[in-house]
Amino acid sequence: MPNQEKNNDFYDVVFGRRSIRRYNPDVKIPKEEMLTIIQEATRAPSAVNMQSWRFVVVESEEGKEQLKPFIRRNISQNESAAAMILVFGDLQCYEYGEEIYNQAVNEKKMTPETRDDQLGRIIPHYRNFSKEKMEKVVTIDAGLVAMQLMLVARNHHYDTCPITGFHSDGLAEAFGLDAERYYPVMVVSIGQAAETGFDTVRLDAEQITYFK
Repeated sequence: MPNQEKNNDFYDVVFGRRSIRRYNPDVKIPKEEMLTIIQEATRAPSAVNMQSWRFVVVESEEGKEQLKPFIRRNISQNESAAAMILVFGDLQCYEYGEEIYNQAVNEKKMTPETRDDQLGRIIPHYRNFSKEKMEKVVTIDAGLVAMQLMLVARNHHYDTCPITGFHSDGLAEAFGLDAERYYPVMVVSIGQAAETGFDTVRLDAEQITYFK
């Protein structure tokens, strides 16, 4: 194996991440910094770059009280975190396709011909997907952006915890979203850790990898 020098900052971010369940309740994240974190997280890949992820940042006491019935046993995160970030998948994300691809053309990252060809194939394809198939698409996109969000947050010196054990029914409506369009995928708590968090183990790569 080639002897490649490791980026220590990168390894500190990845290997130092812990799932935190108790945060310092006095630490808040300014809106502009939260938007920066989310913007950086959206550098994650998504299917045909439709960027189907949508976020609701629940940071007020009123918002957290509204969220409380949905998060089951994750009460400590909700009470102490600077914010609970709800990650939804937009089942009609293709409506932004033209805007996304036009921007790519304007920034000379794509030719007009490529844009027209791809949109001509992608948009009708997406429109014909069943709801169940679109849910699978946006779930993968949301998972990618949520992982990136947690790594970006750590790079900003915040801690996180991914939460998938929550009640999804009624969550979109509770925060003013159309439940037919916005599919809840994950909740990510974010703030400054008030505990170390448990280190965990991983199966060896040789155990879970197959070469053919």
